[in-house]
Order: sequence, then C-alpha cells, then structure tokens
Amino acid sequence: MSELGDRIKDIIETEDVVLFMKGTPQWVMCGNSMRALEALRAAEAPIATVDVLPNPEIRQELTAFSGWPTIPQVFVKGELIGGADIVQELAVNGELYEKLRDALGEDYRAPGEERTLSLATAAA
Repeated sequence: MSELGDRIKDIIETEDVVLFMKGTPQWVMCGNSMRALEALRAAEAPIATVDVLPNPEIRQELTAFSGWPTIPQVFVKGELIGGADIVQELAVNGELYEKLRDALGEDYRAPGEERTLSLATAAA
C-alpha cells in the first residue's frame, strides 16, 4: 500500500465518523456529498471530512481500499456505511442514529463538531 493509502486507512480506522466527499463542509462541490453531510449533521454525528478533489490519487486509493466506486463514502468506526443514498435512507428510517449509537455509545452526539482533514502532504 502507498503512503497515501496508509494515511487513508489510518483516518478510516482512527476517526469515529469520516466522510470522504467532494469539497469541504464549508464549500461542498457535489449534491451527493451535501446529502451525506446533511444526514450526518441531522444525526448530530461528530464528523471528520476529507476532500477527495485536490488529488485524483485520493479517490483511487480510497476506492481500492473500500471497494466502493463512488464518492461520497461514509465510515463509522472503520466500517463502510455507504454513499449518499444509503446514508440518507438510513437517516430517514432511524437506522443511522442506531448505527451511530451502537458504534459510538449513547452519548455520541456532538452537534456542530466538524473537522476537515487534509491528505495534501501524502498526496503531494
């Protein structure tokens, strides 16, 4: 695995909730990324985001790691939950809350806790 692949794996394994998206929470560049972000926000998840747009290798390495071909990708405690459609559906039927609670504990809620992580050093 490349250095970039190792960094992606490390983020997935160490962050409680990570959203690989097009853009950042402040500057979303894709409707599907926005839908996934909004679902996580509605569930009051603590969100770490990674912008895949700065370097095409980020998306390639992520897809190789996860086996999921599209962006966005949401991981909870290292487990791939899915993309925008799946995360939004889970939010609508209450299962997203259950997954977050089961993985992070009853008191997981952290409204407004969002961090943007950079893979720029590994992707340079």
